[in-house]
Amino acid sequence: MMKQSRSLALLWLAVPWLVWGRGLEASTSTTALAPWVTEFASDVEAVRRALVVPWSEESIDREEALLGDWRRRVEAIDFEGLDADGRMDWLLFNRHLEAERARLILERSQLLELAEALPFRHELQRLQQGRWQQAVVDPAAMAGVLDGALTSVKDVRRRVQEGRDGSGPKNPAPVLVLSPVMAIRTALVIDDLHTSLREWFSFYDGFVPEFSWWVRRPYQALETGLDDYAKYLRTEVAGLKGEPDDPLLGEPAGAPAIAQQIAAEWIPQTADELIAVGERELAWCEVEMRKAAAEMGLGDDVAAALAKIKTLHVAPGAQPALVTQEAERAIAFIKERSLLTIPPLCEETWRLAMLTPEAQKTLPYAVYSSPRIMVAYAHEAMDHEDKMMSMRGNNQPSLHLVTPHELIPGHHLQGFMAQRHQPHRQRFATPFFVEGWALHWEMRFWDLAYSKTPEERLGMLFWRRHRCARIIVSLNFHLGRTTPSEMVDFLVTRIGHEKTAATSEVRRYINGSYSPLYQAAYMIGGLQLRALHHEIVGSGHMTEHAFHDAVLTHGPVPIALIRARLLDETLTRDWKPARSK
Repeated sequence: MMKQSRSLALLWLAVPWLVWGRGLEASTSTTALAPWVTEFASDVEAVRRALVVPWSEESIDREEALLGDWRRRVEAIDFEGLDADGRMDWLLFNRHLEAERARLILERSQLLELAEALPFRHELQRLQQGRWQQAVVDPAAMAGVLDGALTSVKDVRRRVQEGRDGSGPKNPAPVLVLSPVMAIRTALVIDDLHTSLREWFSFYDGFVPEFSWWVRRPYQALETGLDDYAKYLRTEVAGLKGEPDDPLLGEPAGAPAIAQQIAAEWIPQTADELIAVGERELAWCEVEMRKAAAEMGLGDDVAAALAKIKTLHVAPGAQPALVTQEAERAIAFIKERSLLTIPPLCEETWRLAMLTPEAQKTLPYAVYSSPRIMVAYAHEAMDHEDKMMSMRGNNQPSLHLVTPHELIPGHHLQGFMAQRHQPHRQRFATPFFVEGWALHWEMRFWDLAYSKTPEERLGMLFWRRHRCARIIVSLNFHLGRTTPSEMVDFLVTRIGHEKTAATSEVRRYINGSYSPLYQAAYMIGGLQLRALHHEIVGSGHMTEHAFHDAVLTHGPVPIALIRARLLDETLTRDWKPARSK
C-alpha cells in the first residue's frame, strides 16, 4: 500500500507513478505531449502557490479558468497527427482535465454546504486577498474585522451546541445541526483558514506602524476562538478524541459518482460486477485456505490455522531484521528466475522506518513511503492488548508477502522506475496500476510456489482474501449498502483480522484520505495485469522478463491503455476498451 496524505473528506487524491516502453533502455524517450503536461503541471502549481486562498470561491473560479484554457489547447491538438504514444498521452491528459473539473465541482458544492458553519470565512479570506493585492493598510479596520469574526465564531458555536441540545435558539439565529462528517469537514477548513490568518498577521506584525497596537489582541483572541471551535467540532460533535474506539466517520460517494469513476478508469464493468469478482475470488481463497489448514494438521479449520500463524511473530525489537530477511529473499527469488530487471541502485536504496502508535491507528500494517517500508509493530506506549494485536497481526507468514509488495518487485521498484522514464505521466497515476502491479506480483509469487510451508501459504492467502474483502466492503459502503460497523465485523469474522486492525482499516477506507475506488483497485488491477500477462506471455508474444519490464516502464496509467499499446491497438479520441467475453 502506498501511503497518502490526508485530504478533506471526499476530495480524493491519486497516486502519481510510471511509464510505457518496450524495454528499459528503449523507454527513456519522451512523447510529443510531454512538454505540454510539464507546462500544465507548472501552471497549476503557480496558481495554487501564488493566487489561491484556501477554500474560497475565487480560488475555484481561477482554477476553473485555468482548466478551461488548457481544455481548449488540448482539444485543438491534431490527434490524428500524433503517434501512438502521443495519442495515449492525449487520452490521459483529457481524462485528467475531466477529473480536475469534477474535483472543483465537488469542492464548490462542499463550500456551499459548509457556508452556515463558517460565516466568518469570507471576511478572513478578504484580509489575505488584500495583503496580496497590496491594499491600503488600515489597522483599526483590520482589528474590527477580527473582532467581528470572533463574535461570529462564538455565535455559530452556540448555534451548533443548541442544535445538539435540541433546545430552542437563545439568539435570533436558528439552531445549526451538523452531522459528524460535516463537523470534521468544517474543522479541516478552519485549520486552513487559521494557517492563512497566521501568515497574514506575520506579514504586517512589526513592519507596519500601529498594526500591532490595534491588531495583536483581537488576533490572539480569534486564534484561540478558532482553535476552540475546531476542537469542539472534532471532539464533541464528531466524537474524535484520539481513542481506539473513536467513531468511524465517512460519507458514501453514491452510485452515480462510483459509476463515473469506474468509467474514468476505462473499466468496462459496473460496481456490482466488480463486487461479484471480489466474491468469486474470495470463495477461491477460502478453498485454498482450507487446503493449507489441512496441511497444518488442522483439518479444514481455517480459523484455527489463522490463530496458529498469528503466534509466529518475532520478539519486540526483531521486526526490522525480519523485514530485511524477507526483502532479500524476494529479490533473490526474482533474480533466480529472471522475472524482471532490478536496477542495482534500486536494490541498494530502500530503507526501513517504524510506524508510530498514532500512525498505526489508521495504518496497522506495513506501508511504503519512498524510499522506506514503514513497519508496523508493538510499541511500549501501547496498551497491553494493543501490543499483542499488533504483534499477532504482523506475524512472519503475513509479512512474508507484505514485504515484496511494498519493496521489490512492488512499490519501491515502481517508484524508482517512475522517476527515470517519461516522468510526465506521473500526473496521470491510477491506483489500479500502482496497487494492481503489487497484487499481480503477489499472485505470480503464488503461481511460482514462492512459499515453502503451509503457514506461509496461509499468510499469502490471508492477504489475498483481504484484497477481495476490500472490494466488497468499500464498494458496498460507497453505494450506501453497508455501515462502518458492519464493515469491521466482516473483516473480523470473515477475513480474520484483529478487531483493532479491522477498525483501523475501515477508518482509512471511509475517512476521505483515499478515493472510493482505491480499495477495490488492489485486486481488480492485479487481475487486469494477470489477464494481460496470460494474453501476452501465455501466447508466447513476449517473455515474462520482457513483459514485466515493458509494463513497468509504461506508466502509472489505466491498465486497459497499457494493453492497447502493448498489442498495438489503434487509439481514437473516443477510445474505450471492449468488454471481456
